[in-house]
Amino acid sequence: MTERTAAGRGTGSETALLEVRDLAKHFAVPGGTVRSVDGVSFDIRAGETLGLVGESGCGKTTTGRTIVRLYEPTGGSVRFMGQDISRLSQHGMLPWRKRMQMIFQDPYASLNPRMTVGDIVMEPMVIHGFPRDERADRVRHLLRMVGLNSEHANRYPHEFSGGQRQRIGIARALAVEPEFIVCDEPISALDVSIQAQIVNMLEDLQDELGLTYLFIAHDLSMVKHISDRIAVMYLGNIVELAESGELYNNPQHPYTRSLLSAIPIPDPDLSDARRRISLSGEIPSPLNPPSGCKFHTRCPDARPECAEADTALRELRPGHLCGCPMA
Repeated sequence: MTERTAAGRGTGSETALLEVRDLAKHFAVPGGTVRSVDGVSFDIRAGETLGLVGESGCGKTTTGRTIVRLYEPTGGSVRFMGQDISRLSQHGMLPWRKRMQMIFQDPYASLNPRMTVGDIVMEPMVIHGFPRDERADRVRHLLRMVGLNSEHANRYPHEFSGGQRQRIGIARALAVEPEFIVCDEPISALDVSIQAQIVNMLEDLQDELGLTYLFIAHDLSMVKHISDRIAVMYLGNIVELAESGELYNNPQHPYTRSLLSAIPIPDPDLSDARRRISLSGEIPSPLNPPSGCKFHTRCPDARPECAEADTALRELRPGHLCGCPMA
């Protein structure tokens, strides 16, 4: 598995396929409102992969689900191919769903156990009106494309391993020929030995089909390989965004540096020489987030003024955005 670079095959065009502006998703709960996504903005260019990383509970999965309208946005806008889809009715979303698909995290829960694999992969074609006489052949073609046998179409999900089930989920996402796919931690539930296979397959499919990905994950070492650019999320906000190599080699936000310091290094000498950044305290509750920089309650570099600082993303150098007020 090779690492992507700014000059590599996955950089895409300069045209923004997806434009997210001030996206918010709040949930009313007993005791207040959870600001799961609280003003997120980014673009994804056609043909590229944007990695979205952060701790569990930071809002990255909610961001992906809100973009494709599995959740209704509380505020902000999502423009796909120039069209604002954030305010369309569910009926009005139907033609856009054909062009935007999702691969889910849990390959055990995301497949209907009562349906055969063939029916699971064919269902999107039925919904979107693919010609009846082409569906069965396309199911077999898609299964072969993701590394399964066409004979598997007659089996049920429980007959497959986790990695095979995720391949079925990928085939389902590809069934209606989308341009954009949200990959919601597609490898986190899989054995380590299978993860690289799935990532390599996603890269090959991207090259073959011209796909654009939002790749959500918490494994930064894997995200580095598949992503052209990476956005780091903390407590509902993006705190840093840069090209993959730039983010890893020159992180500017203290939270990004702490995440990178936790990546295991196979060389024990280098590992011992590296300074591990330990964060103090617990992640604040999204019911009552801190004022100013939300990270200041755990930040090793925090100053008193961080509690009231403006944390809007600023461009520190071309393409490298950071929300740290001290950067």
